[in-house]
Amino acid sequence: MPFGLKNAGVTYQQAMVTLFHDMMHREVKVYVDDMIVKAHKTEDHATNLERLFKRLRKFQLRLNPTKCTFGVTSGRVVRWQVLLSEYDIVYVSQKAIKGSAISDFLAERVEEDYEPMEFEFPDEDLMSVCQTNEEESEEKENWKMFFNGASNALGHGIGVVLVSLEGDQYPVIAKLNFYCTNNVAEYEACAMGLQAAIERKIHILEVYGDYALVIYQLRGEWETCDLKLVRYHKYVSKLIKIFNKIRFTHLPREDNQMADALATLAVMFKVGADVKIQPIMINLRECPTHCSSVEGEVDGKPWYLDIVHYLKFQ
Repeated sequence: MPFGLKNAGVTYQQAMVTLFHDMMHREVKVYVDDMIVKAHKTEDHATNLERLFKRLRKFQLRLNPTKCTFGVTSGRVVRWQVLLSEYDIVYVSQKAIKGSAISDFLAERVEEDYEPMEFEFPDEDLMSVCQTNEEESEEKENWKMFFNGASNALGHGIGVVLVSLEGDQYPVIAKLNFYCTNNVAEYEACAMGLQAAIERKIHILEVYGDYALVIYQLRGEWETCDLKLVRYHKYVSKLIKIFNKIRFTHLPREDNQMADALATLAVMFKVGADVKIQPIMINLRECPTHCSSVEGEVDGKPWYLDIVHYLKFQ
């Protein structure tokens, strides 16, 4: 619309509905900013276009040829050109792009610093690959620490699991008897886990947590702006310097279920002072208990009697 209206699309659509009310949904489809002339049969398309052009000429309207698209088959191009020439519209057929033209275009614009790929790998590259594999194996043999904090209406609890080189798990839990936010509880859990690792004289540690804020702040990727967390960040940073090598990794919550369960356990029950609980052993049972209580009856017959009976009468 050339009027600079904010609702030009609506104005255009209302005008088209007024002009082509008898052709709507049959020969003409009007959209927000364009319109389509259609026909059920190919031979009727030219008739519908002619009717549209006469209606436009009646109301002294003009079309922009550069914005008009005509779908024509190659066998009827001459007829289209004759019909459209009456309304000062020139049909220009689209030229096909040959594959050779595209290849020539790309060949002329090859970068000058292009170098062919070399398939000879020097020995130092092979050595670096071997060293990388050794480093990965060393990382698998490091101690691991999983921490998490839990906060609900009953209070705040923190849980930590230290996993040794052999895969043994050492849980550490604590209940926070002071009010704190979720961020503070996560920092408390991380600090408690690092302290437990220092007491065990662990020098290389991999730390895992599902709370992105604490992990990325300790990695130095996020800034610590909250005044309550600045003190925790400084204290944990001092503990980090004690280790020879430490790495913080963020993981999904479903992969941190043990630490999450310990933190929730610390919140659920009430304790007066420090309580020492023996390590919890989790067993896997594949069948109900009553199935394991079935005892075999001794009948004095050999164990292979049923097999012989089966082979004899088979």
